Amino acid sequence: MEDLNAILSPGMFVKHPDFPDWGTGQVQSNVNARVTVNFRDHGKVCIDSTRIVLVPIFDV
Repeated sequence: MEDLNAILSPGMFVKHPDFPDWGTGQVQSNVNARVTVNFRDHGKVCIDSTRIVLVPIFDV
């Protein structure tokens, strides 16, 4: 499976497809298929990007 989150870089905004109630998150880091995101309504989460494809938000 291709890592579609590979384009994500620190500062970009995303949403988690399974937890929309977490709100918009800002990417903190993206290293070795581990994306750390700080979500507005949930806090900091480390996501295995080989299992979850985050949704980029371009119009923040």
